[in-house]
Amino acid sequence: MYVCLCRGITDQDIKDAIADGAESYREVRDMLDLGTCCGRCAPEARAIISDEVSQIAARLAIAA
Repeated sequence: MYVCLCRGITDQDIKDAIADGAESYREVRDMLDLGTCCGRCAPEARAIISDEVSQIAARLAIAA
């Protein structure tokens, strides 16, 4: 699903950035140039990032 139409960034692009080490909206923004045009994607991007980081934290907690 496209999250940022201005830059053509998908939810998978955001998830891949997190898998590559991004841990915050700011880090994803810097990696992908996300939310730097009109900004309408920021709320959805933040939600995806939050969900993805939470899922990773939960997996790590279970593994520990």
